[in-house]
Formats: sequence, C-alpha cells, structure tokens
Amino acid sequence: MYAIVEMAGQQFKVAKDQKVYVHRLQTEEGKKVTFDNVLLLDDGKNITVGAPAIDGAAVEAKVIKHLRGDKVIVFKKKRRKGYKVKNGHRQSLTEIVVESIIAKGAKKAAPKKEEKSAKEVAAPKAKTEPKKAAPKKTETKAKAEPKKATVKADDLKKIEGIGPKIAETLIAAGIATFADLSKAKPTEISEIIADVRGNHVTDTWPKQAKLAADGKWDELKKWQDELDGGKA
Repeated sequence: MYAIVEMAGQQFKVAKDQKVYVHRLQTEEGKKVTFDNVLLLDDGKNITVGAPAIDGAAVEAKVIKHLRGDKVIVFKKKRRKGYKVKNGHRQSLTEIVVESIIAKGAKKAAPKKEEKSAKEVAAPKAKTEPKKAAPKKTETKAKAEPKKATVKADDLKKIEGIGPKIAETLIAAGIATFADLSKAKPTEISEIIADVRGNHVTDTWPKQAKLAADGKWDELKKWQDELDGGKA
C-alpha cells in the first residue's frame, strides 16, 4: 500500500516504514506528526484519487532528527554591470519515518457545520435591518485608517529569511517596522505566516530586527553572513 501525500509544501510517494527527508518541521525529535493532505491511495486492489484530497485519509510519521542538506552554490552576475554575488545555501531538513497510512478517518463533520452556518446567516439578516448603526462605525474606521497609514513601514526583507510574501503578511498583521518585529516572539511569527507556503525558521528574526532598529547594520550584515535562511 502506498500514498501520495503533501508534506511541508512538497508531494511524496510514501509507504509504511519508508524514510523521507522533508523541509524543516517545527515538531520536536521523537514526536509523531500527521499529514492529512493525501492526494492518492493505492491498497493493491483499488486506487482512490482525491478531489483534490481524500477525505479522512492521513499519513502518520515519526520525526527522527533535524539536519541540513548538502551545500548549494548560488552565483548571480549581471553583464557589463560589475555585479557578482556568490552565496552558499544548505537547506534545513527533517528526517521522518512513515509509521502508518490511514485510508479512513473521522473527518465527516463538515455537513453539520454547514447547516449551523446557514442558520447563523439567516439570523443576522433579520437583526441588521432595524439597527442601521453601521454607517457610523464605518466612518470611525475610515478615520482610524489614515492614522495607521502614517506609520512608515520598514523594509522587512532586509531580515535574513524574510521574502516579499512574508513581509506583506507581517505588515497586514500589524508588524510593519523593525521595532515591531523585534518585540514579537518566534512562535507568534510562525502562527502569522502559517499560510505562506514553504518552511520558515523564525528563531533569529526578532534579534535581527533589533539590530536593524538600532541601526547596527554592520553587525547585522556580519551575522547574516553566518545565517542560512534565518537559522544559525
């Protein structure tokens, strides 16, 4: 029996007792992890294809250890510009072993939630008509927005490990400056960017932001040369 499942932003064909190297997971070594985005199942007799995922199916695995992959050289050059940049990159990985493949689970609670949501939607319609106090609230919101806009956002992409998509997500969550980022905890940052595809290690981001907020760019640049995707 094998399954095709999405793990940490990648798709793998896995079977029981198989070892797999995936992008770094936040789960500690020795603990179990479950992947429920199963796209295909083959039990030897029947093949089940999801649309896109199979409802109730899951792959259970155990985290063996965290490690880093082989070094990859990234070289950038612009002709006739005198621009050359050479960097090394080692991907942060997690070694896991597949313990079981579950074909059926207890996921069929969605219809009940839809029924409840339909009743809840019907109730507010009757209540919103007599109140009509929304215009005043929208006016106060419109007045409050320019105040937030006056705060100039910093270029968060200067932090090692932060790209354009993550920067937009953090700014939307209210973390727009280096000072804001330096006060946030790595666990809170991970929750905010949980929907951004890929594996992101946020351990050093607040400390990097603190150096940037204090204007210690030389010290920050020296430290970033030793980092890999934001991880020491």
